[in-house]
Amino acid sequence: GDAAGPVQAYLEALASREADTMVSLSCADWEAQARTDLEAFSAVTITLEDASCVVSGEEGETTLVSCTGKIIANYGNEILEVDLSERTYLAVFEAGEWRMCGYR
Repeated sequence: GDAAGPVQAYLEALASREADTMVSLSCADWEAQARTDLEAFSAVTITLEDASCVVSGEEGETTLVSCTGKIIANYGNEILEVDLSERTYLAVFEAGEWRMCGYR
């Protein structure tokens, strides 16, 4: 499989508030952070807009994934847009599958 797929699926699960899916797509080291990511958006409506992710490189055991599109968080009278291209997402091959393992 492609390392970018689980990263994009993770972002889609975040927008859909599917905590269990986010955790299952995460590497072991990222599982707790997946729940924290979701909690950060607990009070808002989240929309994922035009998200698309591709493999952009490698660093040792880690595959780098770049995404385009944005997360739109609606706080009622305030809209926050998170540009997905401003982060590099990290994917690792763990337990026979590619998994989302953070970003920077």
